[in-house]
This record gives sequence, structure tokens and C-alpha cells, in this order.
Amino acid sequence: MRLTDQRRLIARVLSEAQDHPDVFELHRRVVTQCPHISLATIYRTVRRLEAEGILERREFRDGHARYEPASKTHHDHLIDLETGSVIEFRNAEIERLQHEIARQLGYRLVSHRLELYAVPIPVDPRSNEDES
Repeated sequence: MRLTDQRRLIARVLSEAQDHPDVFELHRRVVTQCPHISLATIYRTVRRLEAEGILERREFRDGHARYEPASKTHHDHLIDLETGSVIEFRNAEIERLQHEIARQLGYRLVSHRLELYAVPIPVDPRSNEDES
């Protein structure tokens, strides 16, 4: 894949992202550095980077495809339904249980994807009061 300046910029913005942007958010970030780049260029580049195995596409419940750099290590996601933020996590016990469940059902687990959808637990203001 020929790495043009525009593709290089898009890849850099994605690699620096601390979240999982969709193409609209990615475009918003890229145009701050390259105002004439089109949304179509973002779409084409993202599809190409995905086909090359550089990016991974995630589709969460909001219906938007989001992107993250391809990871060499497996991780799962927790999606905050109030803010839309995506938190990556890894839990050895969950991984063990998934393999065990597959084994009990007569299978060998070769891949999986876990997405947890959650809302923050409200903080009770009384829980911070001093006990007298």
C-alpha cells in the first residue's frame, strides 16, 4: 500500500486516538491538520487500512463503525451507554470461563468478542459524610 501524506496523517491520528473514533470523528480530527481532506478520502483510507490488517473495525450498539489500531493482544470492551466512551479491558477469569464453557459444550474456542454495555453507578452523596 502506497502511504500518501493523507494516508499517513489519517494513520497517525488513529494511532494517537485514546478512543475508538468513527469516520466522522476521525474526519473532524484530521481536518484540523489538513483542511482540504474529504470524508470520502477518510472512508477509502480506513477501508484500505482495515483490509491491510492495520485497523480493526468495531461495531457497537450505536450503529456506527468505530476503528482502533489492530492489536496483537486480545482485549474486550465496556461501552458506557451514557457517554458512548469505550473502555478496553482484559480479565483472565473471563477468558478462562469462556474456554471452559466451550470445552464443556464439546468445543475448542478459537475466537470470541465480548462487549459489555453499562451505565455508571450513581454516587450516593451520603456515602461521603463523616460518621459521627
